[in-house]
Amino acid sequence: MRCVIARFPFDLTKSGVLESMKGVKPEEVTGDSVIIGRRQYPAKQVGAIITRQDRRDFSAGEVIRAMSKLGFTCRTLAQAAPAQVLTPFQKASASLGSPLSG
Repeated sequence: MRCVIARFPFDLTKSGVLESMKGVKPEEVTGDSVIIGRRQYPAKQVGAIITRQDRRDFSAGEVIRAMSKLGFTCRTLAQAAPAQVLTPFQKASASLGSPLSG
């Protein structure tokens, strides 16, 4: 399948990606990720390996789109929930434990 990553066209296949990633140890996942085989890789790590480009040259979204089209399972980082603002009474109650949680 032809896809464009960092303005360069690549002809990628699922078997080619599997072969490229064989024996590669996954880095810690902190954002978007791709599941290849039984391992979960950061999208940027996958992109760097399959394109041989610097990670700064492409976005994780470009890699996610390409890997999704090839049939790989991809996960995107969900938006963080807004922090709940607690009153001083709620903070004190939480630190002491609720009498109903017994």
